[in-house]
Order: sequence, then C-alpha cells, then structure tokens
Amino acid sequence: MAKKQTRRTFLKSLIGGTLAVFGIGAGGYFYAREIEPNLLDVQTHIIAHSLIPGQFDGTRIVQFSDTHLGFQYPLEQLKRLAQKINSLKPDMIIFSGDLMDEPNKYDTAHAIVPILKGLHAPLGKFSIYGNHDHGGYGTNLYKTIMDESGFQTLVNENVALTRNGQSIYLAGIDDAMLGKPDIKASANGIPTGAYKILLSHAPDLADDAIEHGFHFQLSGHSHGGQIKIPFFGALVKPPFAEKYHEGFYTIAGEVPLTLYVNRGLGTTRLPFRFMSKPELTVFTLKIPTE
Repeated sequence: MAKKQTRRTFLKSLIGGTLAVFGIGAGGYFYAREIEPNLLDVQTHIIAHSLIPGQFDGTRIVQFSDTHLGFQYPLEQLKRLAQKINSLKPDMIIFSGDLMDEPNKYDTAHAIVPILKGLHAPLGKFSIYGNHDHGGYGTNLYKTIMDESGFQTLVNENVALTRNGQSIYLAGIDDAMLGKPDIKASANGIPTGAYKILLSHAPDLADDAIEHGFHFQLSGHSHGGQIKIPFFGALVKPPFAEKYHEGFYTIAGEVPLTLYVNRGLGTTRLPFRFMSKPELTVFTLKIPTE
C-alpha cells in the first residue's frame, strides 16, 4: 500500500528535485539541509540621514529575526547566537518576530528566557510579533517570554530613545498575517522632524509606511526566499514578503523610506537554506558627512 504523502514531504521532494534539475545534485541537497542552515552571515551597514541627532552618531543596532525555534533551530544554536550578539557590543537590539515555529508544541519555552535575558544593550531591547508568534495560540506566551527576557514588545506604538536631550523614535506594528497592524497608530505623537524607525515583521507594509513619514524600516519574515535557484531567484515568498524579500530597498514618497529585509536565522516548513545564509545584521547610525 502506498504511503500517504504529506504536503511537507511533497515540498521536500520538490525542492530536492529542483536542486537536482539545476545540476546541484546530492551534494547541493546535503549542503542546503546540513551546512547552510548552520552558517551565520554577519552583515554590517551604515545608515546615514540628516535627521539623526549628534548624540546618536555611531549608534549600533543589531537585528536578528525568524529563529523558528523547534524546527531545525535548537536552543544551543540560540545560545551561540546570543554570544555573538553580545560580542558586537550593540547599543540597541531588535528582534523582528517568529521566535518559535509552533509555540503550542514547543515544550522548552522556559529555557529561552535566560538566553535572551543575557543579551545586553544600553538603549534597550525591542521586539515585535511575527505570524508564528501569534500562531499556535502563542500570542500570550511570546509576550511573556519577551517581557521576562527584558525585551519591550511594540504593538502599534512607539517609544522615544533619548541621549542627553536628543531623541530618535522607534515604532513597532503588529503582524500583518495574524495580527492587526496599525501603522498610523504606531506613529502617533512622534514630533515632526524626528528620525523615525519602524519595525514590521512583514516587509511589504513598507508601501503603507511611507504615508506616515518613517525614514527606516526593519523587517524579516521572508528568510530571503530561503531557497534561491541560480537564474531563477527565490522559491519561497510568503504573503506580505512577495514584493520585498531581501536586503535594501528605497521606497519613494514625500519622505523616502529605506527598507531592510533581514534573511532571518531559522527555517520553516522545509529544513533547507540555499544561497540564503542565516543573517545577523549590524546597522550603525551616522550623520552624513556632506
């Protein structure tokens, strides 16, 4: 009797076949499953803008995203990541969503807190909801874990970050797929002329963010496509990451918006990464020299 094929098994077979078709073969399949998901690509970028106050010149922001704990991303890997983040000496730490892959099935959630609590950043640690954080009845569990870990979870709200009387503003919205994002509410009360950063798990909401004067948006969700095929591009583009799925984009508007889409760290649905290494990103805020 033939064994019933699940959707995940079907997709796994499809990806393996696709890798083979493009001449990558068994070696590429092994690399995509066993090697690349365990790598870490540390990206460093300068973010220059005339509205960045002098007191924030040189501020280092570390973003990590999409760990999907429980699906091919164990706690030991999270511990190594935390050590790496602390070694970068960030001023601010951002987690842009999808902590556990299936919160209702993750039975060691209590062990996450001491790892994340050990992260240090003098300007604060901030988080937002991803779709997997709401999924599996995880909404309250995620909030509890982040609270106990010293992260402030921003849900359609903003916070002023102040140094010696000068401020920038950090806003965060709810997830686009399973939450109720409200970009307008997240911008309420931010003074005109202030430098504004938006955290949105879903990158494609950048097209709405330009209507509210944000200068910089940090997102995740896409995993950079998770699997990219030469000459073809990203195979996996989830809803709300179909237009923007990796790296920098400039969205034109009355106030131009710079969007950055982090490739994330874990995997979901399929235990593969190919040409889309797990990413940790360091942004340094700078005052333009010209």
